[in-house]
Amino acid sequence: MKNRNSISWISIALALATAIGIFFIPDYKLWFLLLLLANVVVSMVFCKHYEKQSLTVCRVLVGGLFIFSSFTKGVDPLGTKYKMLDYFASYHIEWLNEAAMVLAVLMILAEFLIGICLLTNVCPKIAAIGGTAFMALFTTVTLFDALYDMVPDCGCFGTAVKMTNWQTFYKNLVIDAVLLPLILNVKSLKCRLKPRVQFLIGLAYALLFTGFQIYNYRHLPVIDFMNWKVGKQMNAESEREQQIYLTFRNKETGKTQEYLSPNYPWSDTVWMSQWEFVDQRVVGGMEYIGFTAMDEEGNDVTDMILNTPNLLMFTSHDVSAITDKEWETIKEITETAEAKGYYVVWALAEMPERVAMLQQEHPFVSEVYYGDELEIKTIVRFNPGLIWLDEGLVKDKWSAIDFKKAWERI
Repeated sequence: MKNRNSISWISIALALATAIGIFFIPDYKLWFLLLLLANVVVSMVFCKHYEKQSLTVCRVLVGGLFIFSSFTKGVDPLGTKYKMLDYFASYHIEWLNEAAMVLAVLMILAEFLIGICLLTNVCPKIAAIGGTAFMALFTTVTLFDALYDMVPDCGCFGTAVKMTNWQTFYKNLVIDAVLLPLILNVKSLKCRLKPRVQFLIGLAYALLFTGFQIYNYRHLPVIDFMNWKVGKQMNAESEREQQIYLTFRNKETGKTQEYLSPNYPWSDTVWMSQWEFVDQRVVGGMEYIGFTAMDEEGNDVTDMILNTPNLLMFTSHDVSAITDKEWETIKEITETAEAKGYYVVWALAEMPERVAMLQQEHPFVSEVYYGDELEIKTIVRFNPGLIWLDEGLVKDKWSAIDFKKAWERI
């Protein structure tokens, strides 16, 4: 019996070891996949030999990972929404696009509740069942991602941790190996608190985390895991020599095509409606800053933006969503900033024809540059957004809801 009980600890130790190994094995490796699958099988076969202590360790490990995963997404719910839209496009269920934001918040909340309830041993049976359903779905989805490259990055840890599709699938197998003993011993998971008390605690968890998500949605992430974070010097490597390749996918056929930036038909309205950006790679030089700005003639003006003192850049990936009230505030900020010597520009994911119409309606939108929709979303999550750059240093940035704060600060 002792030998059988020790198998549970060996399985847990192997899960932890392979979790570390995942970061060194980004691509498909048959031997590593077999090792992970073997550990999953062992955890199932010997599940009845998991004693109380080993089940507690499993519960804490799974709970902690679910909390970390939900936090990295909850701090940036808009990013999760954008990732959901990628999945909807890949699986041809775009009819869900309108519900993407609500679904993102609910999915992140469910993941958090599973994690916090497992960690604190509140409603542990329901949490284990929910976690199993969660992992059954996402293990399957990430397997398809790994095999067919449906979406380049699943966003499992938001923008905090980037993993390849095979690494993501491997990670899910590690979780499965630790979660299965919990669901197969679900009757032994007990909480001393009364059901009503457990429900109230769970409700408090849900309300607090929902408030956390809403705050991050309205006021930008409290912890910014993206490249354009406040305090970062964006032009530190502006003299680098490098080539940036952008990969686009045809929305109808799924065919992908790679272009050397900026040599792609960004100004072709028909082409842009048929193709979508999916990935990028950099050859030579230093790390790409995540944004390329073009003027109307197709000239790269990124360095100019990053070397201008006291530059305010409004960003928008969809100007049609900007409200009249927001336009009034933008006009006030623009006039105030320019009177104080700030240089005000726009970065838009729009066609030049649309911008010309916009400038007729809002003449204060004078200096406009063009960028990729996905890249603009990474500068400021909210639409519209505002970022303050001082010779490439990110001094601050705001969502439209906080534009008044920007007005006060400048």
